[in-house]
Amino acid sequence: MRSPQERNTRLENMSWRIWNLARKKKQIEGEEASRLAKQRLEREKARRYAAADMSEDLSEGEKGENINESSSTHDESTRGRMPRIGSTDAIEAWASQHKDKKLYIVLISIHGLIRGENMELGRDSDTGGQVKYVVELARALGSTPGVYRVDLLTRQISAPDVDWSYGEPTEMLSPRNSENFGHDMGESSGAYIVRIPFGPRDKYIPKEHLWPHIQEFVDGALVHIMQMSKVLGEQVGSGQLVWPVVIHGHYADAGDSAALLSGALNVPMIFTGHSLGRDKLEQLLKQGRQTRDEINTIYKIMRRIEAEELCLDASEIIITSTRQEIEQQWGLYDGFDLTMARKLRARIKRGVSCYGRYMPRMIAVPPGMEFSHIVPHDVDQDGEEANEDGSGSTDPPIWADIMRFFSNPRKPMILALARPDPKKNITTLVKAFGEHRELRNLANLTLIMGNRDVIDEMSSTNSAVLTSILKLIDKYDLYGQVAYPKHHKQSEVPDIYRLAARTKGVFINCAFIEPFGLTLIEAAAYGLPMVATRNGGPVDIHRVLDNGILVDPHNQNEIAEALYKLVSDKQLWAQCRQNGLKNIHQFSWPEHCKNYLSRVGTLKPRHPRWQKSDDTTEVSEADSPGDSLRDVHDISLNLKLSLDSEKSSTKENSVRRNLEDAVQKLSRGVSANRKIESVENMEATTGNKWPSLRRRKHIVVIAIDSVQDANLVEIIKNIFVASRNERLSGSVGFVLSTSRAISEVHSLLTSGGIEATDFDAFICNSGSDLCYPSSNSEDMLSPAELPFMIDLDYHTQIEYRWGGEGLRKTLIRWAAEKSEGGQVVLVEDEECSSTYCISFRVKNAEAVPPVKELRKTMRIQALRCHVLYSHDGSKLNVIPVLASRSQALRWGVELSNMTVVVGESGDTDYEGLLGGVHKTIILKGSFNAVPNQVHAARSYSLQDVISFDKPGITSIEGYGPDNLKSALQQFGILKDNV
Repeated sequence: MRSPQERNTRLENMSWRIWNLARKKKQIEGEEASRLAKQRLEREKARRYAAADMSEDLSEGEKGENINESSSTHDESTRGRMPRIGSTDAIEAWASQHKDKKLYIVLISIHGLIRGENMELGRDSDTGGQVKYVVELARALGSTPGVYRVDLLTRQISAPDVDWSYGEPTEMLSPRNSENFGHDMGESSGAYIVRIPFGPRDKYIPKEHLWPHIQEFVDGALVHIMQMSKVLGEQVGSGQLVWPVVIHGHYADAGDSAALLSGALNVPMIFTGHSLGRDKLEQLLKQGRQTRDEINTIYKIMRRIEAEELCLDASEIIITSTRQEIEQQWGLYDGFDLTMARKLRARIKRGVSCYGRYMPRMIAVPPGMEFSHIVPHDVDQDGEEANEDGSGSTDPPIWADIMRFFSNPRKPMILALARPDPKKNITTLVKAFGEHRELRNLANLTLIMGNRDVIDEMSSTNSAVLTSILKLIDKYDLYGQVAYPKHHKQSEVPDIYRLAARTKGVFINCAFIEPFGLTLIEAAAYGLPMVATRNGGPVDIHRVLDNGILVDPHNQNEIAEALYKLVSDKQLWAQCRQNGLKNIHQFSWPEHCKNYLSRVGTLKPRHPRWQKSDDTTEVSEADSPGDSLRDVHDISLNLKLSLDSEKSSTKENSVRRNLEDAVQKLSRGVSANRKIESVENMEATTGNKWPSLRRRKHIVVIAIDSVQDANLVEIIKNIFVASRNERLSGSVGFVLSTSRAISEVHSLLTSGGIEATDFDAFICNSGSDLCYPSSNSEDMLSPAELPFMIDLDYHTQIEYRWGGEGLRKTLIRWAAEKSEGGQVVLVEDEECSSTYCISFRVKNAEAVPPVKELRKTMRIQALRCHVLYSHDGSKLNVIPVLASRSQALRWGVELSNMTVVVGESGDTDYEGLLGGVHKTIILKGSFNAVPNQVHAARSYSLQDVISFDKPGITSIEGYGPDNLKSALQQFGILKDNV
């Protein structure tokens, strides 16, 4: 016994701890309330701005909250069935119309362990329902009429702790139903898992650690898609490249990858989130165990949320499994607002301008499943399966593994199939079962919680949950009533469902929130009624199947009563079983694929603006303009237009006028009557004298932002000196990448005595303009003219969702608001602005918001763009969402032959220049300026995006010729004996 003084001291300390925890909780709740209030104010303000821009001629539908749209999933009305795309006849008509098409579809899912057979579902938190869904989706699409090839791109893993099969570059997915296969048989037809090597080569890492390697995956996937497009072109495209009809990303990391690939290839993008970062963040904050910073450190949640915001910017369609996901999860994001989405949809249908605003289409498509092989058995009144032939059959081995736990195995089985994760709420299920005496007497409980050997070798989270479950079994003395086998194969899961149905059992999913609910559909196909959470996907599944009871996952009494009601009322059990079997066809894979392809069919086809030539060494003068001037390695050096060219056809003049306007706007501030050579004259005179990057063995990109102009000129000259012999031989080419306008680049080169023709290309205005030096002696221009050609094919590709004048209007108003009080903060820089870059000069860097806040402002107003600050905070560029300096590097160039030279820091797009398969040289030293605080405040750490220890990155001190030469030699750009 402790003394009274000791007891009093301990009670006092405990009281102080409780008081401090309560104060901390109140502080966190106050901060969250303040943040939410601020978010509401920002959204209301954005809506007012949007209403002001779109105030004229509003229809009644736009003014109201509900838009009568037959195919919209935003309809609030309650219906007995999940909303469908259209009638069965319409879907069949579409399939008949497109059955002769040869579609190429790319799916992306890059984390977890993905293979076609014997999937290790439940092995870890990354290998769950999403893995099975994407594999089966690829398999089903590959067997659908009209689809020739499906590639599921994932990560290649050659690690000692995983099976060798995850290191195989390619795996064909055999169709489940061979009857539907063979409609488009060809050498490369069907569905395939394609594994792209990226990240640590010999290490399996969780999804939270994949972010620094995303661009490396994108570059590898880009190579694969380009090669496959050529192969498919030879097989089914009559020699023309066959590009993907869509790129579909699953989960945030794959969505981020799909957005970059969509921009590089100009191919429509679809995204499926499965589970969303903001929803996970809200759930964790509600639990109160961790602060926002702690959550971000563990889950990299802010990087994940930014990726999902980018998916809203770049996607044509967002596919969800339920309407709840649209209304309650996507509604948390800056880039989506249900009210504004309806108004914009109405304006688009009426052909009224949206002033640069855009919302992706949200579509609820129920998940699919293959039912052709499932034969639900009739169950007699005693719970035995009735065999038509009257003969018995050997029970599957997994039945014995489960039955050995039970003292009375004939009782109805309550089946839960979920990994031991806190959000799956299995502990509440065990408590509900243990504390309801009538339920315990009537039924058994089976917990299939993945595979394990030793609990201590599991992840800390999973082992903690499993230990808690074992303690609860002991607490309620549930021995002989609860089964928890250590191992099961994926192929044995159907047998587990059959066993539960044979005993007239019930399937339960009581997760706190279930975004997907595939196991509920699987269980229903085997004749199992369900008890499921009313948070998420089960709501829509229950609306279709009507085969069970929905419960509050936080209420264990409600869970227990629902289970008891189903297992005790045999008539109710039979009715729920029959309803499920009758309606399950609505979740079949053929139905899912028809819905999916119907949506894909509404997308406007897009494809790269460049093409790949078979000639990889030189451009022949005999090549046609379509072959030589649009070649993937020649980077489309055409479209140098004349402002006074000769008249041609009406259509040609219309196109020419549009392109001339773009050129004039780009050259604002320069001579209005500058001479730009016509396409006709250019094709006739230049021939193979085009500056051609494809003839270079190596390309050096100079992208150093954090230095003064004089330092940059010296660095350029030192790089030229270090690579003198290779420059003369033509084996090394150079590209200058900068936020400067082309006129500023010209002034920089002129002041330093550097010729424009020393470079092969110039990436200007933060990646919104791609220019080339004139390669013809006749192009020598007067001082008022610029000796550059503008790649307008590049403009055509990046103009996707560009707000144009509507965006400029919003930015001007925003700049005026920031300049209240007589102090000018921002002023438009008309001389440096262009058609696809709205540029501002920052007069007071302390008064403008950081870049993350400005991006948020644009997204709340449904304006899809990139906002970028220069390194010193003196310049702000707003460019198209598909444009960036890193994306410009992917404009048809072999990235493995590229080396990018950067400083220790740079503009706010600096991080994009470091990742990927190209090499990187970081110049370190005192000449690098200190980054401005305008863009220093990221929502996530730079280490969450870049892996500085990857083999392709090196750092050198200073920028002397010898140091640069050594670095270039390290990457094989220069010969050692030079």
